[in-house]
Formats: sequence, structure tokens, C-alpha cells
Amino acid sequence: MLVVHNHNWFWFVGVAKVVLKKGKTQLFRDGSPMVYSGAVDRIIGRPPPQTGDIVLVADGTEKPIGWGFYNSVSMFCVRLMQLEEEAARDPSCALNMEKLLETRIDAAIHLRRYVGLPSADTNAYRLVNSEGDRLSGLIVDVFGSLAVIASSAAWVEKYKPEIESCIRRIDQINHIKWRSSVEILKEEGLDLPELKDKHPSPSLERVKVRNLLNNFSLHISRSSPLQAIMPTLFLRTLCHSLPIEL
Repeated sequence: MLVVHNHNWFWFVGVAKVVLKKGKTQLFRDGSPMVYSGAVDRIIGRPPPQTGDIVLVADGTEKPIGWGFYNSVSMFCVRLMQLEEEAARDPSCALNMEKLLETRIDAAIHLRRYVGLPSADTNAYRLVNSEGDRLSGLIVDVFGSLAVIASSAAWVEKYKPEIESCIRRIDQINHIKWRSSVEILKEEGLDLPELKDKHPSPSLERVKVRNLLNNFSLHISRSSPLQAIMPTLFLRTLCHSLPIEL
């Protein structure tokens, strides 16, 4: 793949192009990251893109509006990762998922710190909120020294080492636990037996959590629905509850 820079955008040599139907472009320019197959007019590229390949997404005139990951199995054939305007402002992230991950996770960290998270009152918070932090398919919840990563996209599984590296650089996080949305990932064509072996559970059994009025420890097990704990913590705080074990 060759990337040639000019003052407006980039010419990508060897990257397939997914061309949208007339009238469909604005939806994705406005921020919807999931390009459904019904919005696609044609695909330009020889050989055609394979699942997991980076592709350009273009309007009806074949002008790129962004780039993302192609999927020949899912009803959503492209998951947009970056729009043309942002890539033009920061060329270092164009078609570079490792750099984009680092940039977006750093932005999420700075945003939480700006609103005071973590704080003396709580060390349980959502660090990355999928589309809200422009990382569709990735959720990261923090519980004290534990980060729980919920994956609902093939690209998250593919870039596990890079995501893990970004999260491990955060102060106080010493453990990472993965929660893969098996049914959703199956729809994206992933090999589920291989997926289960890929993310073994950590040795951490308990983690201390502060949440406003309560201090307690959470029990960590293979079956714990950790991504559902956030609303539970909120309700427990309202009820002035005793320490909980999940």
C-alpha cells in the first residue's frame, strides 16, 4: 500500500474503495460509523477486499470521505474509523490503526481527567465508550486497578496487543480482563473456539472499588457480568448499600 500526500487529502494506491449510493453519504459524514450493505453502490478494487482489510469509503463521485475495516460476512460491510476531515488535520493517523488507537484512547483518558475521573470519591468509571469515543465496538470500564475490556468488533480482537498496551500505560491499572460479545463477534465471522483461547482470565480474584459513599471489593470470576456492574454501583450508592459481591 502506497500513501502519497498532497495538500488536500491522500491518494491511496492499492486500497480498495467502497463507493456509497447517491444520497447516503451525509449519514456517515454526520458520524454513523456502521456502513450497511444497502448503502453501498459498488466496490472498486482488484483483488476485491477481504474481511479485516482497510478500505476507503467514498461518495458517488469516488471522493474518499473516510476509511475503515471491511467485512464480507456482517450486514455492516464497513466499520468507519476515521473521516476525511480528521485525517487531513492529522495525517499521522491516516490508515494507521495503531496510531489512531493511541490518539483516541489518550483523548478518552484526558476527557475523564478533565471531568475528575478517577477521584477521591470513585475509582470506578467508563474509560472508553465505543462510538462515544469514536472507537466503535470497544468499551473499557475501570474498577480500581482492573480494566475490563468489552469487545464487540473484529477489529478489537485483531488489535488486542495494541489496545492492551495503551491501557497498561494508565497509572493504577495493573490488571486487564477481556469480555468478548460472542454472538456479535460470531456474526462478524470470527472463529469462536480460537477466540476463547485467546483471552484467558487473569489471576486477579478481587479488586477494591470506591464509589462515592461506598467502599467495597468485587469478586472477579469467569462468569461475572462485569460490564453490567456500572449501573449496579450507581443503584447501590443511591440505596446506601452494604458491600457487594458479584
